Amino acid sequence: METGLADILGNPKQVSPPAIVIFDLNTDKVIRRYNLKPEDIKGDDSFFANIVVDMQPGKCDDAFAYIPDLGGYGIVVYSYKDNDSWRVKHNYFHFDPLQGDMTVGGVNFQWTDGVFGLALGNPDDNGDRKVYFHPLASTMEFSVNSQVLKNKTVATDPHSYDLYKIEGTKGPNSQTSESTIDPKTEVMFFTQLQKDGTACWNVKTPLEPYNIGMVTQDNDRLVFTNDITIDSDRNLWMLSDRMPQFIYRSLDPNQINYRIFKVPVDEAIKGTPCDPMHHQSTTVPNKQ
Repeated sequence: METGLADILGNPKQVSPPAIVIFDLNTDKVIRRYNLKPEDIKGDDSFFANIVVDMQPGKCDDAFAYIPDLGGYGIVVYSYKDNDSWRVKHNYFHFDPLQGDMTVGGVNFQWTDGVFGLALGNPDDNGDRKVYFHPLASTMEFSVNSQVLKNKTVATDPHSYDLYKIEGTKGPNSQTSESTIDPKTEVMFFTQLQKDGTACWNVKTPLEPYNIGMVTQDNDRLVFTNDITIDSDRNLWMLSDRMPQFIYRSLDPNQINYRIFKVPVDEAIKGTPCDPMHHQSTTVPNKQ
């Protein structure tokens, strides 16, 4: 995803339209560039910081991309087959006004970031799947079936409101940027901005704080874990970058400010409530 936006923290300038750029990794050639349509963009509010590709093996021509707009509170859907895009709106894409006050790495700030992270569940027999999503300034997780997003008529119909579901809450101070799901275990990994780490949740269980496990936590090396992904060998990759310090203070050039970590998925979830081998009590904890 190319935002086309330069000098975002200084004098922002839109030097080119936001665009999807598609590469053939075998040749490093650009095979398509698609500029988002004016109606996909909500003026100066829009900011596209993420893109998730929904594709079935052997069906590249029928791929879709979901692009969250954290500032304009929407999701842009792109169809490779139709070479077309449409903007989806929903109240769940907005930030929670009670969860925008954060402290990370000793820096206090207030953000209004809406829908940010998307994670794809496993496909069903029809190739449709749950699309999990959350605003950054929120502790909630939501979902919608990809069948809704991929159908332009349904996705843009206000009567589709009730097709979106509340998964649950991740608990206090659990604001999240990115998330990703391991297809084998169906465990979601998500960043924990105020907790300097990464957590997990098995999506086959209810989303409650007692079903969440901390995978990594470090008050120095994992300050603002901003990005996360899983590779084809089932390694979990995490990027930390001290972004609040960079924006509101300054980075110390004598320190390591950017880090990339890797851990095998099975090792990461071992002993946590996310582990399929974890024998969770059948007694639901008292929520009082």
